[in-house]
Amino acid sequence: MDEISQIISDVGFPIVVTLFLLNRIEAKLDVVVNSIQSLPEKMKQ
Repeated sequence: MDEISQIISDVGFPIVVTLFLLNRIEAKLDVVVNSIQSLPEKMKQ
């Protein structure tokens, strides 16, 4: 049981940090994608 808690503490923190950073990057990528998609309309003006 002690080994399992050690594995969770070793692996759990990096997983949580990774998921948090991926969530933040995804939100910023959505903004970039929307900007790229609207670019042709702005180029026509």
